[in-house]
Order: sequence, then C-alpha cells, then structure tokens
Amino acid sequence: MRARRLLGLVAAASLLLVFSGCAAPTAAPAPAATGPVVSFYGDSYTRGTGASANDKRWSTIISAERGWQEINRSENGLGFVNRRASMGPGLDDIPAQVIADDPDLVFVTMGLNDNFSYDRAADRIRETIDSDLERLREGVPDARIVVVEPFWYTADRPASVDVIAGWVEDAAARIDADHIAGASHWLDGHYADSTDSWMAADGLHPNDTGYAYMAERMDAALRALDPPL
Repeated sequence: MRARRLLGLVAAASLLLVFSGCAAPTAAPAPAATGPVVSFYGDSYTRGTGASANDKRWSTIISAERGWQEINRSENGLGFVNRRASMGPGLDDIPAQVIADDPDLVFVTMGLNDNFSYDRAADRIRETIDSDLERLREGVPDARIVVVEPFWYTADRPASVDVIAGWVEDAAARIDADHIAGASHWLDGHYADSTDSWMAADGLHPNDTGYAYMAERMDAALRALDPPL
C-alpha cells in the first residue's frame, strides 16, 4: 500500500446538459508522472471543457508541476444533484470511482451546476454535499481531501452561489478536509461579456488563458495550506 502521509505529499511536490455538447479533453491519467495519485471529482471546469488540450486545464497544470499522477473524474454538467441520475452506469456514482482510485489526494470542485436545481432541490443538494464528502472520507481515510469553493461563470450571481458555497465549506470542515475559498470569483472581470474575456467560444467555459489563471490561483492557494501542497 502506498504511503499516504501528508508530508509525503508535500515532499512530492456545466451548467445543465448544455455543457455536455461542448468539446472537452479526455480524462486519462498522465502516464509520465510517478508521484502521489490525485483524483479530481468535479464538473466541466475541472474536466477542462473549453481548453485546447488536456495539458491546458488547471488540474493538469498543477499536477504536472508537482509530479502528481492525475486521474480526472470530472464530467460536463455534473453537480452534487445535477445530472447525477442521467450519467449512466458507473458515471452516476463518481465518488465510488474516486474511492476505487485509492488516491493519496482528492480534489472536490463541485457545486456550480447545482445552482440550476436550487429552487426545486435545495434540501437534496445540501444532503448530497454532506453524504458525498462523508463517503469520500470514509472510503479513503488516509487521503488528504481538498474541497474547493464552487466555480462560477457570469457577472450575474444568484444568491444560491454563496449558499451552496457555504454548505460546501461547512461539509469540508465536518470531515476535516482542506478548504479553498474564493474560487467563484477567480474569473471576475473576464467573463464572456467582458472586454477582456478569458472564455472559450462557447461563452460558458474558460479558454486556455482562463485555465492558466485558475492554475495560478490554485497553485497559490495550495501553497498557503497548512501543510502546503
């Protein structure tokens, strides 16, 4: 069994179904890496939809910098509730896939798409946030878990964005996971209708410039953790 100590890790160092029609890089692990196994559980913003290639998405950038073995389990349109029942056999329970990866480190970057179900499913969203994170903690008890505030994609910001972000933060604290705040604002001023847009042609996802900036912000946030990653 691989060593899982946190210091070892340090040393080794959407939106509904409409997003499903956008081209996205594949989710294959990087074959050249030999460091800790890192599993990413997220939506299209972690899958890298809108990027020109796998190595341009933020998850692959930070993994390559640290020598991590990236396994990207993210899916277009996925939320804690959104699209969960329509993913098909195997994909309808990605937390189980993450657990089966036997990772040293887990990233959870979910919640953006649940804003579109909030009015009819708020209670279920909150319950599933709790159950997903609890399952991950129980399923990979020795892994370090990093829970990231849900990303956002427009200047128009419904109240549900901050509500869901709060639920995610609270759930992270309950399982003793690291939490990265502020990610929903990382693309502020660079949305599709901005003069200096960092969005892809679909207007919904970051382009290579946007993902590069997200990688910079994530890198800084990870280095600020205690212990840093």
